[in-house]
Amino acid sequence: MRILKNRLPAVIAALLSVVAMLLTGTATAVAAPATGEMFVTFVRHGESAGNTSGMIDTSIPGPSLTAKGQAQAAAVASLLADRKFDGIYASRMVRTQQTAQPTSALRGLPIIVEPGFHEIEAGIYEGTPEKDALRGYLAAPLQWMKGDLSARTPGAENGYEFKKRVDDSLKDAQKRGSKRPVIFSHGGTIMFWTFISVSNPDPSKMQSDPLQNTGRVVVKGSPQKGWKLIEWNGKPAA
Repeated sequence: MRILKNRLPAVIAALLSVVAMLLTGTATAVAAPATGEMFVTFVRHGESAGNTSGMIDTSIPGPSLTAKGQAQAAAVASLLADRKFDGIYASRMVRTQQTAQPTSALRGLPIIVEPGFHEIEAGIYEGTPEKDALRGYLAAPLQWMKGDLSARTPGAENGYEFKKRVDDSLKDAQKRGSKRPVIFSHGGTIMFWTFISVSNPDPSKMQSDPLQNTGRVVVKGSPQKGWKLIEWNGKPAA
């Protein structure tokens, strides 16, 4: 106790010194959170057993890639070999992680699994035929595209919740210092997040050029300042 008492004047003096520096603007600034611009490439996973079943499957971890899907994963790794990626991300679903593996091996970068990049949750439509998706599974996401983010898939998420989880995972990538990440995700997640997030959306692409397996979307911007669509399925955005 005597030692602590003897040190109190020095401690108080140090605290007063810090306060004085803060008031005069001479204190060392605390590092601000990362807010820099990002160049993000989204890649849809390769063909999975879920795709070939014709049934909606948004379960986690979900089905694996087919042999065709594995070949697609290898092909997209080669196709994007000239891109200067500084981080590789995937959803919690097996099919995205397997699609990311050839790119990870080629770049010598680990696959970082982010919870926000998984497929749009199907809720009560889980396990229903994909051919009925417009009347069921995709009914709420189609409302998101019209600006109604409050629309909810029964038993699952609404548009605000969906967008927030994707945005939060993009912020996580940003905090890790990734300025040019490649994110292996899902067709619905990539397309609908893009349409409700970028400043120059083109919803007609949903019909004219929907993302097939290993289709790609590139956006530029940041979670703080917003996004602009740069490339859709290998073609420059209009």
